[in-house]
Amino acid sequence: MGVNNGSGLASRERLPGYVFRPYRGHDDHGAMAAVRLGSAQRDRIDARSVVEGLPTAAEIAESCARLDDPSENQVLVEHGGGVVGYSTIRWWQERDGTWLYLHRGYLLSEHRGQGIGSAMLNWAESRIRQLVQQHGTAQTAVFGANAMASEQDATALLLETGYRRVFSLVELELADLRQLPDGKPSLAPQVKPLPAGIRVGAVDPSSYRAAWKTVVDSYADAAFTERWTFESFLATADSTCWRAAWDGEHMAGVALCSIRRQDPTVGEVEELSVRTKSRRLGLGRVLLLDGLRCLREHGAETARLYTGTANPHRSYDLYESVGFRRQNEYVRYRKPIADPTEVHP
Repeated sequence: MGVNNGSGLASRERLPGYVFRPYRGHDDHGAMAAVRLGSAQRDRIDARSVVEGLPTAAEIAESCARLDDPSENQVLVEHGGGVVGYSTIRWWQERDGTWLYLHRGYLLSEHRGQGIGSAMLNWAESRIRQLVQQHGTAQTAVFGANAMASEQDATALLLETGYRRVFSLVELELADLRQLPDGKPSLAPQVKPLPAGIRVGAVDPSSYRAAWKTVVDSYADAAFTERWTFESFLATADSTCWRAAWDGEHMAGVALCSIRRQDPTVGEVEELSVRTKSRRLGLGRVLLLDGLRCLREHGAETARLYTGTANPHRSYDLYESVGFRRQNEYVRYRKPIADPTEVHP
């Protein structure tokens, strides 16, 4: 890969004692997990986050396995014989045709402020330029990067190098699922009766495509959203705590809830979508509460979800009214790729 030669990294003379090397597979996962754990206090990482928490070595192994050519699209930074940081690149096409090339870097706090983070970002941008050339996506490609609002060092570096904030997600937690009403109208007066002809129930495999289409259609006008195929939907489908609302024979909305595999005491509301013509009828609240009660019945003690801060459908208000409270904000940054054929020393 030439990570120390012609890939945008500073020379070893300028970074004495630091070595940039390719990802080598299984033996690196524990060290990568240790970097994430070692950064947690400085960056105020929420270990229970469903957006970006503290992954185990096994979870990092799964993430690496999903990358295209992980040895080419990851770099590790060593100092004194140990791994002190790493960067990862992935990419996808958004609904509007934009190709987003996302890089994410992690560096132990005691190694910051010495140009290491800048060198990691330099490597990522140079590698992305190579990928854009290979993929032929120059007309629509952009750099992307993520940073939590609590990651002050990463945020400052991105802003200093020309990235701009384009959107953010906020994660919320419902701390105690025991506080939910049991669903009886007398105990849940805030839930208004559903209009005639609408029913709510479980989702079985025969309705998977309708559930997927309901979610996809709800993002039709949303910016910065990734294309989501039915095959991708099926790959992780677990309908145990999925709930849907039907208006006659047509699916009007869905709540896709699941138990976190990493921690079965935590439930997640992965999607809550209601079709445009069925909004303002109370379906979202009914579906959400029904899904949360199912999570509780299956052992979850708390629930998490995330939503866009600029969500036009006021979903944030709905979640807060049920008892969810804000945890952290996750910001996406972008920067144009000025000239993907440019050679950077």
